[in-house]
Amino acid sequence: MTPAESSAAPSAARQGLRWVLLTLCITEITSWGVLYYAFTVLSEQISTETGWSAPAVTAAFSAGLVTSAVVGIPVGRWLDRVGPRWIMTAGSVLGVLSVVAVVAAPNYGWFVAAWVVAGVAMSAVFYAPAFAALTRFFGADAVRALTVLTLVAGFASTVFAPVTAALSAQMSWRHTYLVLAVVMAVITIPAHFFGLRRPWPAVTTTHHHVEAPGRTARSWPFLALVAAFALAGLASYAVIANLVPLMSQRGISTGAAAVALGLGGAGQVLGLLGYRTLVRRVGVVPRTVLIMGGVAVTTALLGVFSSYAALVAVAIGAGVMRGIMTLLQATAVTERWGSTHYGHLSAYLNAPIMVATAIGPFVGAALASLLGGYAAMFVALGAIAAAGALLAVASRPRVATPVPIVRG
Repeated sequence: MTPAESSAAPSAARQGLRWVLLTLCITEITSWGVLYYAFTVLSEQISTETGWSAPAVTAAFSAGLVTSAVVGIPVGRWLDRVGPRWIMTAGSVLGVLSVVAVVAAPNYGWFVAAWVVAGVAMSAVFYAPAFAALTRFFGADAVRALTVLTLVAGFASTVFAPVTAALSAQMSWRHTYLVLAVVMAVITIPAHFFGLRRPWPAVTTTHHHVEAPGRTARSWPFLALVAAFALAGLASYAVIANLVPLMSQRGISTGAAAVALGLGGAGQVLGLLGYRTLVRRVGVVPRTVLIMGGVAVTTALLGVFSSYAALVAVAIGAGVMRGIMTLLQATAVTERWGSTHYGHLSAYLNAPIMVATAIGPFVGAALASLLGGYAAMFVALGAIAAAGALLAVASRPRVATPVPIVRG
């Protein structure tokens, strides 16, 4: 090989990786926009037009999220073996079909079943498989790629919430979802099929924590990490759903509360941008404890403060912590146990987080009812997140005998 050919090969490889990253940025925005954020806009209209109660409609959607958590475990195992191309392409096809099934639902039972199918699709097209793909493809540079993906995909609600609202103002929720299904089909199916058409790289590693994934998943450090993320995630997602009701009880208008919620989203971007610096300066376990402690403090302070300015400042801080949590979750397995079984182990880690996403709003509302108000509820959620931070202390993996592993 000539020197020119030698220099061209890495350049071509880098270009190919850029296409993988671009593909996943586009498909994550679209998949989250259609399968997740569109529902947040359309749920009230669905309830009004069908006569099904708002809790019943939300419960069907939550069933899809829980299904995604459960099915994500075998999907993660398959990802380690065969890579993301066929799994994410099949997930896109199933996602389109599930949205069409939601549109065609003649009764509530069909509606629930359609969302369960959508949950299967979510397990194959949401963050978990995309994170697994970038972790294997980018190797040592994975944190940068993961940061770019989460930054870009964070705009899914920015893009699809107003688009969905504009469509629903002109047509029924069923027709709106039908248009969105077409959008998802046109964008994500060919993008996953062609954009991820790269050989799935073998993993060669001597990571001293590599052992059988089943053994790792049953170990105390891993179980402590799962519990820590579940508790911190529960508090974090409950904040999103209950911040506006909290401010309403404080006498703050809905419009002003919505601004605070939006600024919290901007805080997520700040958190994502600062994560690489944090990785360089703080070890993985102290970093996990620090961020989950930050989630606990900001959540509790939302229940303590009453002035609008203070609540906005804390909401931004909570957003920063939530943004960092996304990347903390994406890198938690690799930094402790290497990338050999990333898809398998991250699926076990992601499952309770998806469940927390599904039940967070209900837990928050139930605690507010039980404790007599949203302020007390936020303090209680802060204590829950603090328990997660304490559990994270025990998430340092045990040392296994270094064994070189080569996997295809």
